[in-house]
Amino acid sequence: MIRTELAGVVDADIRSVSPETDVVLHEHELEDPWDFEGVYAFLHDFASRYPWDPEHEEYLVHITTGSHVMQICWFLLAESRRIPGKLLQTSPRSESGRGGEAGRGGESGRGGGSSGAGSYSIIDLDLSRYDGIARRFEEEQVEGLSFLKSGIVTRNDAFNRLIERIERVAIASPAPILLQGPTGAGKSQLARRIFELKRLRSRVQGAFVEVNCATIRGDSAMSALFGHVVGAYTGAQRDRPGLLRAADRGVLFLDEIAELGSDEQAMLLRALEEGTFLPVGGDAEVHTEFQLIAGTNRDLGDAVATGRFRDDLLARINLWTFELPGLAQRTEDIEPNLDYETARFAESTGRTVRFNAEARALFVRFATSPAATWPGNFRDLNAAVTRMATLAAPGRISVPVVREEIERLERAWRRQDPDPDRAVLVRLMGEDGYAALDRFDRVQLAEVVRVAQGCGSLAAAGRELFAVSRTQRTSVNDADRVRKYLARHGLLEALRAPR
Repeated sequence: MIRTELAGVVDADIRSVSPETDVVLHEHELEDPWDFEGVYAFLHDFASRYPWDPEHEEYLVHITTGSHVMQICWFLLAESRRIPGKLLQTSPRSESGRGGEAGRGGESGRGGGSSGAGSYSIIDLDLSRYDGIARRFEEEQVEGLSFLKSGIVTRNDAFNRLIERIERVAIASPAPILLQGPTGAGKSQLARRIFELKRLRSRVQGAFVEVNCATIRGDSAMSALFGHVVGAYTGAQRDRPGLLRAADRGVLFLDEIAELGSDEQAMLLRALEEGTFLPVGGDAEVHTEFQLIAGTNRDLGDAVATGRFRDDLLARINLWTFELPGLAQRTEDIEPNLDYETARFAESTGRTVRFNAEARALFVRFATSPAATWPGNFRDLNAAVTRMATLAAPGRISVPVVREEIERLERAWRRQDPDPDRAVLVRLMGEDGYAALDRFDRVQLAEVVRVAQGCGSLAAAGRELFAVSRTQRTSVNDADRVRKYLARHGLLEALRAPR
């Protein structure tokens, strides 16, 4: 009764100061005005049913009166635009005759004012209108992008766009993330950085749990992932919580997820969909909530087609799928990653090692050439820098050290690749161009390409390629011979060789 009378007083006051305003009362009895769930449910239902017409009407949501719970609910509904209005904040006249804090706050909002009765302010929750707030959001995103890239200033546009999308998803979504890419492309490191970014933004409270599914097989896989109870099998002398429970409220990274067995895939699917699973040998369900990040270097679509991977599990983890490029597809980023790897070496060993200018140019030229296939991707690069930095004396990586490392990489890659010449030339000429070459030309051209990319100039390449015959001639122009040979096959510009 008292509330009804108060509403009548408010109605009368509004009509007295604004006769053209129609006041429509919506009466509702709340069992407990301090019950957040009940108050929000009522206001949400009211906002959903109300026939809003923002094109012809302006709405103000008065948040100064009512319980604190109701004020919070009004704010949330206005901020989410379920109520398409601005916030109205009022305060009575202070003892000094001026409005209180609410009135002064109106200066930073959309508008405000005061009268003998008090003051008011109108706040527009469209945050894009506030340049300072917009800049803050932009700065946070830039920080997040740099964080995911380990502080490396990447130069590859496609990779930068990929990281930008991952940053947005990592902050906004708890849904599974699938990272695809070749071995050594950085899936594990990126997964951990995603977790650390989410933790910084208070999106997760639990731990980061990582497991390579290729290392757990058979009965041990089920126990490792889902745990077991005492006596579940011979040797199970105590309870084991399992990795899914360890990742509760955190992030579980399952690398090489295609290696999971069918039973583990089924249990994982249930845990993702229902948040529960049964430990091995247990009869009581365990509850867990975690965000899954899955990594794979295989085509899961092909694995589904051959029956090695569940189609329903793929559908569940395929909401956010990101394809990480290999190092050979990010040659622009090799040089900044070179600095990153030397810094990592210094951090782990306490030794600061740097390239001299000529040695650095030689390694970058080789590393970005078609001859550098980088089958192990960043693992290969890390190993190469570690070897060169270890052999550097005193603290400077020299040209002889770089040449030795280049030869070592080439030998290792030839052993891994049954047809290394093909890999070098296909990158430059494409499949059709390579197929048009005679077998004799493939071998010879691939070797010329390797040498030209490993040397600082065509003159140096000529001296290396014709080291024996040039001693038997009185006049030599081996640089021109190399240039014409590469031009005949259309590779001079592709190699960006010095003229």
